[in-house]
Amino acid sequence: MNRLASRRNCLLAMLMLAVCSVTFGDGQTARAQSADKKSDTSKIVKAKKKKLPENPFPDRPKVPAGIFDGGKAWLNASGPISVKDLKGKIVLVDFWTYCCINCMHVLPDLKYLEKKYPKELVVIGVHSAKFDNEKDSENIRRAVQRYEIEHPVVNDADMTLWRSFGVRAWPTLVLLDPEGHYLGSISGEGHRDLLETIVDKLIVYHKAKGTLDETPVQFNLESAKLKPTPLRFPSKVLADAEGGRLFVADTNHNRIVVTSLDGKLLDVIGDGAHGKTDGSYAEAQFDHPHGMALVGQKLYVADTENHMVRKVDLEKKTVSTLMGTGEQARRRGLGGTQPLKKTALNSPWALVAVDGTLYIAMAGPHQIWSHRLGGNRVAVFSGSGREDIVDGSHQEAALAQPSGIVTDGKSLYFVDSEGSSIRRADTKASGGVKTLIGPADLPFGRLFEFGDIDGIGTKARLQHPIGIAYNNKALYVADSYNHKIKRLDFTSAGWKVTTLLGTGKRGDKLDPIQFSEPEGLSVAGGKLFIADTNNHRICVADLTTKKVTELAIAGLKPPVPTETKPTEVANKKPAQKVPAQTVAAGATLDFDVELKLPDGFKLNKLAPVFYKATAVGDQKLIAAGELNARKRATADDTKATVKLPLATQTGAATLELALTFSYCRNGVGGLCKIKTVRWQIPIKLAADAKQKAVKLQADATK
Repeated sequence: MNRLASRRNCLLAMLMLAVCSVTFGDGQTARAQSADKKSDTSKIVKAKKKKLPENPFPDRPKVPAGIFDGGKAWLNASGPISVKDLKGKIVLVDFWTYCCINCMHVLPDLKYLEKKYPKELVVIGVHSAKFDNEKDSENIRRAVQRYEIEHPVVNDADMTLWRSFGVRAWPTLVLLDPEGHYLGSISGEGHRDLLETIVDKLIVYHKAKGTLDETPVQFNLESAKLKPTPLRFPSKVLADAEGGRLFVADTNHNRIVVTSLDGKLLDVIGDGAHGKTDGSYAEAQFDHPHGMALVGQKLYVADTENHMVRKVDLEKKTVSTLMGTGEQARRRGLGGTQPLKKTALNSPWALVAVDGTLYIAMAGPHQIWSHRLGGNRVAVFSGSGREDIVDGSHQEAALAQPSGIVTDGKSLYFVDSEGSSIRRADTKASGGVKTLIGPADLPFGRLFEFGDIDGIGTKARLQHPIGIAYNNKALYVADSYNHKIKRLDFTSAGWKVTTLLGTGKRGDKLDPIQFSEPEGLSVAGGKLFIADTNNHRICVADLTTKKVTELAIAGLKPPVPTETKPTEVANKKPAQKVPAQTVAAGATLDFDVELKLPDGFKLNKLAPVFYKATAVGDQKLIAAGELNARKRATADDTKATVKLPLATQTGAATLELALTFSYCRNGVGGLCKIKTVRWQIPIKLAADAKQKAVKLQADATK
């Protein structure tokens, strides 16, 4: 057995052992009861008769029917989802909180599994908040949109589901089989291969047993509610006073926007698609870029979700990769042993350059890394890799998701988001890290101490700050989860925090100014430029008058979207052969389709009914342009109608019609299923025919 297989089997055993310690909300310990064992025995007898494969996870308890009850709201769904709704599906439950970098790292794995198993697997996100701001359903909705999550998420603001499942850490993944049995849980990130192995085993067994429901599902995505905007969740800004430019990380448009300081559009760097492509501005691609640093005519970009640092040549107008492999570093390394492009990075979030050295706020491993520009190595500069707020030497200090970094030319100042702290780091290797604002003085629980308190030093409180700027001996901080901008000044008693801008409530007013989780800050010409992330805008504050305006970037448009086709369910079955139909000629050839739904289900009116008609062989009946294209049908509760414009009033043809529709459980259930039905129909037009339309039935019960 090779080392990888051995490790995978070991992890598999660990995951399955997790079942032993869970107690569900009704007090039932998660272990098989005698009645269940009796039931399992009868199933085993049946399995032998059917020559079923061995159950990979026998004797597992069923979760209570109401295990998903208790949430404040469901997102990406038209209503609550129950265990009953999920019958027949492998269910992966993701316990997360949107501030957490490790939770963010799990999302690509979930996307991978959702794409690989679209008919067999359903992911349910359970958002159990760490910060007070994260308990608000609207804030979670913005996070779901920002992170491009496409599975249902329930707001577990009171930690009800967290307790019911016995969860103890973010992120935690829980697996349920198609019969509602609890299989186990595993915490942390990097478990894609393990989960893939388990899901494969479950599919084999439950498909053979007949307990796997492979009907695709459909969700009411929050992303569909976003209107096109010139900027989409901009994260960081960098003002170049000397060059009169402002660089904006247009993060969810995967590009860098360059404007003048008064909003004249100068350039757009990147084509807007996710990717790693180097090349010209029009060819280059990023994946959710964040922080930037300017050195001469070179702009360095933290290409966060590519786990790379990119270099933009502003004179040649090209983009190249400076460092990173394009894959996330899974181990806490020190770097420095491999060339730049062979060194894996882990969520670089912000950059600053000091005297020829580029410093990287590496959010993933809770460290600051450094690279001597012109060299070929990058390595850890500060931080042990342990997540905490602990001062000390660069080797001993513990950081907590550094997400913004600046300099006064001598020292580094950075925000530790998960510790709600402002820290200072010496640029000398022999120096260390000191906390300026935040709970470093507490003996324990430092990562859970936050608030909105102006004051001095360790007595002041912030809530998940993400951005920071330096100007004229003052620090400006984006106190993101308090929806405020705060100022830090050094006094004889220590660093003093005062609220500069913002009411503390989420909003988009300019007077009085309101923000929604602002992230990026930069100063030039007495103006503070602010990336008001969830409001999709850049604000400009006059530091003298405190008047705030919105920076309108004339001519900036969102990238041309990649065409997204409506979901079409792969139907491997041959089209249903319909007897030849003779239909009266008219302006259109009409199809009346009866929609036969399972008991307890209704047509999903939030999802259009689509059809596609194709010809089998040559045809001259249907007007050009009406075939081989997906179009909307008209539909009511029980029927869909398709009308194909005719090119002639006589003749015959054989057509294939595919109809795709979505249906949901009655009530406010949030899980909907998709069905595609295909028919092959020989059709003849006749002036004297009595039949006005082709009658069909789409049976979703089969």
